[in-house]
Amino acid sequence: MKQISCVAIIPARAGSKRIPKKNIKDFFGKPLIAYTIETAIESKLFDRIIVSTEDETISEIAKKYGAEVPFVRPLEFCDDYIGTGPIINHALSYLKSQGENYDFVCSIYATAPLLQIKYLKEGFEKLQNSDAVNSFSATSMPFPIQRTFKIKDDRCEMFWPENFSKRSQDLEEAYQDAGQFYWKNLHKQSSDVMFGKDSIPIVLPRYLVQDIDTLEDWERAEVLYEVLKRQKKIL
Repeated sequence: MKQISCVAIIPARAGSKRIPKKNIKDFFGKPLIAYTIETAIESKLFDRIIVSTEDETISEIAKKYGAEVPFVRPLEFCDDYIGTGPIINHALSYLKSQGENYDFVCSIYATAPLLQIKYLKEGFEKLQNSDAVNSFSATSMPFPIQRTFKIKDDRCEMFWPENFSKRSQDLEEAYQDAGQFYWKNLHKQSSDVMFGKDSIPIVLPRYLVQDIDTLEDWERAEVLYEVLKRQKKIL
């Protein structure tokens, strides 16, 4: 029986503007990216754990914590407008050119210090045992999206005014991308978006989810991490 092969790819470019050098900024004594690399290693899910970067310093730090950096990411894949998809495809194309083909790929964000092995494994196991193409980390919205509004000319305008008087418990629960990991079965194709019918959401508790895009996000992540460590809810 053929052994299933998996590769983890961690995108980590140097050009973060709102938080300079975000991917390698110190987070409780370690570069932020180290948490992602160490969790991926400890999961024992992957044949290779690869960091895709154009930056020499990120490359050195990634190798120090146990990842591989077998290529330098081309600069055309490093600007603010490039999504994760082309970066993953570039890495897979490189590996294929070296004679390596995998059954599953997992894109893991470098900015996920709350990433837990159990959910990473759940994503792989559920995908492997299904006819889905993808699985990814998700979490529930903290409030009913049906009662949200926008601000226009300094005034409010509801997206769905008909829901104003409805009780929260009568509105359908909504979910969002948790921004931690994205599994893909490389033997299957989908024409749908990631958050569509061909994907399995792996629902994380909200206390394990924090985007890190701004300094305020970073500070919130620090507080959350410290509390969770104290409560022994993360390793």
